[in-house]
Amino acid sequence: MFGIESRILILILVGVWLLYFVIHSILASLAVKRWFAARWPTLMPAYRLGFNGLALILLIPPLYLIFSATGPYLWQWTGIGWWLVNGLALVAVFGFALSLRYYDGGEFLGLRQWRERERCVEDQENFHISPLHRYVRHPWYSLGLVLIWTRDMNQEFLATAVMATLYFILGSRLEERKLIAYHGDIYRRYMDRVPGLMPLPWRYLSREQADRLEHDSRNG
Repeated sequence: MFGIESRILILILVGVWLLYFVIHSILASLAVKRWFAARWPTLMPAYRLGFNGLALILLIPPLYLIFSATGPYLWQWTGIGWWLVNGLALVAVFGFALSLRYYDGGEFLGLRQWRERERCVEDQENFHISPLHRYVRHPWYSLGLVLIWTRDMNQEFLATAVMATLYFILGSRLEERKLIAYHGDIYRRYMDRVPGLMPLPWRYLSREQADRLEHDSRNG
């Protein structure tokens, strides 16, 4: 179905994404952060800023490969399907915008750590359950999957969608190891009640249950 050059391009793209995800996961790990803090403590306040900056720079090669590709579409949404998937994508964008109200932007970007010369390895945000976190533990990953899989697909974008999906599944598990290290039994209780990426009608927290978990976290 596809020529040799096209297959080579896909293999290169998969390899570039794999390298990106490996580097991202390694640098996000507590072990590497602790090693860095022990070796260069005066640079630790800039770690998060550098991490985010490098993540953006390393996105350039795979995005270039995707948007320079000229291969045919495997499928394109049309008619009612177009309205449906783009409606879902619009909801996902709205979800992202809504969720920003419940994140510490300075903490996420690394600006607060730099401004306050924070050398602590662990994130400093308290345990907090936003409205979206009552239904999935990783709402940004879930919304990202909606945006990815509602696009028209050529072979390069399909390879990217598969790689991103696998990384979100694996990355969410790696992230939860850190969250358990930060929050202990409270986060385990939260995991027991709320699914990871896919909302399930029978597994969610009411507002009262979320408030109770937050209360227990503050007073535990």
